[in-house]
Amino acid sequence: MCGRTACSLGAENLRRACAYRDRRGRRRQPEWIQAERYRPSYNKGPQSSGPVLLSRRHLQQDADSSERVLMDMRWGLVPSWFKKDDPSKMQFNTSNCRSDTMLKKSSYKGALLKGKRCVVLADGFYEWQQHSGGKQPYFIYFPQTKDTEAEEKEGDEEWRGWRLLTMAGIFDCWEPPAGGEMLYTYTIITVDASKDVSFIHHRMPAILDGDEAIRKWLDFAEVPTQEAVKLIQPTENIVFHPVSTFVNSVRNNAPECLAPIELGAKKEVKATPSSKAMLGWLKNSQEGSPQKKENDLPRWTSQFIHSPSPKKTSADILQQWLGKEGEPAAKKCKA
Repeated sequence: MCGRTACSLGAENLRRACAYRDRRGRRRQPEWIQAERYRPSYNKGPQSSGPVLLSRRHLQQDADSSERVLMDMRWGLVPSWFKKDDPSKMQFNTSNCRSDTMLKKSSYKGALLKGKRCVVLADGFYEWQQHSGGKQPYFIYFPQTKDTEAEEKEGDEEWRGWRLLTMAGIFDCWEPPAGGEMLYTYTIITVDASKDVSFIHHRMPAILDGDEAIRKWLDFAEVPTQEAVKLIQPTENIVFHPVSTFVNSVRNNAPECLAPIELGAKKEVKATPSSKAMLGWLKNSQEGSPQKKENDLPRWTSQFIHSPSPKKTSADILQQWLGKEGEPAAKKCKA
């Protein structure tokens, strides 16, 4: 499942990180729709809002369906047919949608068949491993490439750095029965967990790895539903590390949420060079302030115009941000 995420980039930086090439091969950045509503967070839970990508044609009928826009939507899908005046009165949880039932359940089927597909953006997501002593949280994210630069070059339009996790979602638009502003909401599709993370939890979000998968999922006018759903598969192209139970409370919104920790000797997960660098970066970023300022956030690369990063590559971008020495490769944590 996926019940908590982090997305720490500011609105403009997020837009630059989502650069892509349209149908004509032109390099584009998605336009923000009401960017002022977006709030970065290290700890997003259901019912909060978060950034998603969708085709512009959902908002403008004559638009090129390959053109993308960014919107801040509420997490937890409210079906367009919901009749009560308060979405909080829904009797069921729609923050996650199982891939094996999404074309059967009325909450998702109608929206999916209408092409209301979106991509949910995050630094990564949190998952909790159940064990005898309680639950241990982990932060799970894409491996990072080695060609990321620590400093942004003047005049360089590309945003270089951490690769955003891109999760397949379904969205819908609900209008209050008494009238009023339309409410856009989304759900994250889940699949069986891949082998490497199944020891943490048996479910994981459906991750779209690379711009071709993202393009097919978003372009509902060119890619029909039955073809698009073939993209919904588990992926092995992820890495992870244990984090503090500080993240357990959704009220805690600070870099400590995703900082790597070392587990106890009885079931130790050794700190990797990537994890050590991340911890150093997080500590360094908080000097004199409990929260990172947007200008201090790591510089991210435009991920969508590159091929997927190699499987099981390291997240050594953190060493580059800090300008510190360190081994270039960080392996996946093993239980």
